[in-house]
Amino acid sequence: MLNRRSLLRGMTAGAAIACGGPANLGVPSLLAGASDSSGGPKRVIFFLQNQGFDPATCIPVGMSGSGSLAKATLPEPIRPLEPFKERLHIISGLHGRHTSPSHSAFFGALGGYRGGDGVPPSAATIDDCVSRALPETLLPHLCIGMDSLENMRTKPTLATLSASGAGQPIFMHSNPNHLHQMLYGGIADGDIRRQHLAQSQVMDRVEQLATTKGHGLPTADQHRYGQYLQGFQESNGLRQRLDAVADRLRTFAPAVDERYTQPQFETDWHDCLLDLGISAVTSGITSTLTIGSGRGEIFGSWKGLGVTEQGHNLGHMEQPDNPIWVKIRQYNSRMLVRIMEALERIPEGSGTMMDHTLIVYTSNNADKQHTSGANWPVMLLGNCGGIFKTGHFTQLDGTRPINALYTSILRAVGQNVDRFNLSESMAKKFDSASGPLREVFV
Repeated sequence: MLNRRSLLRGMTAGAAIACGGPANLGVPSLLAGASDSSGGPKRVIFFLQNQGFDPATCIPVGMSGSGSLAKATLPEPIRPLEPFKERLHIISGLHGRHTSPSHSAFFGALGGYRGGDGVPPSAATIDDCVSRALPETLLPHLCIGMDSLENMRTKPTLATLSASGAGQPIFMHSNPNHLHQMLYGGIADGDIRRQHLAQSQVMDRVEQLATTKGHGLPTADQHRYGQYLQGFQESNGLRQRLDAVADRLRTFAPAVDERYTQPQFETDWHDCLLDLGISAVTSGITSTLTIGSGRGEIFGSWKGLGVTEQGHNLGHMEQPDNPIWVKIRQYNSRMLVRIMEALERIPEGSGTMMDHTLIVYTSNNADKQHTSGANWPVMLLGNCGGIFKTGHFTQLDGTRPINALYTSILRAVGQNVDRFNLSESMAKKFDSASGPLREVFV
């Protein structure tokens, strides 16, 4: 467990980075043969857009086989990434047939196993596994989910994408006011500060009461009760850890403005959530961020982009050359640029935070709605000290699953594994090889 002294030491390092000073975060060389002794991801960000990711919207025209992106022009939907294509690796030909995606693979998208609406996770997802492999932070893993204003208000948390184990979903934060208070309530003023203190007192008291009750319940109910109690303990523990280093977080906390309190469109809250996610990463609060645009379901709304259609109907529209999907994908691409630029501004070691970051962009639904999962396009951004290949397009033959990519990421963070969430019998059926996806490495 992290104690207060180690937290302060870690936050001091983060503050030094923010001010341009050196910081030794103690991250070892994570992959044999890395060209940079400080290489390996110190942070990994997953960004999933619902309704599928048609490969025609990310593969440059005329590229049918693997090759360099140097002389290629990125297609319109991801055109905002053109200035950053030397950091980009587009991968087509992974599959997720075993996840049964259809409307969404839900937890299976990051878990690499069969998922479904209302089906609990059967194992930990890749983002949680990465968070446990990376150096310990105040918050091991932050998940944020973007949806329509109505859905984000009525369901400020939702769990459909990430899990810490079988039957252990991880909730996404969708109300930026709640998330800001959780992360930065200890340094806030006025009403936010008063709400933070009041909520802290209530949560502490609830945990105290909960600890002394529940012993007379049936065994099954005791287990469920224990899960609720653990949730209170984890929430209170995080708040206490953040409060202990509150002063050192001031540099990173986004200002609360009218986008938080009086959003005109859902994209106002989307942008606030992204700001909070970026601040959590750059401050060192967390090293693993998962972003669910559409929250892993079939819904979602982008009225702020001038898109009047929303929800399930979007999934039944062809994506290539569709102005609606061009707007949504370009919006995603601009978010990716914001993340990269924020990380690029902060020195780390001999480079910047972006030099030690991997961003994984894909969909929770392979290539489209009602899909077999035969092609699951992915974009990687960042080379992590020379470990990952960038400035490249890779066309695979469709015989390796998304699990192979997840195995590769685990290898990069120091986990010597040959499979991720695939039994031997499943691997024989759905994977043509063993081990990581060699094509993503230099």
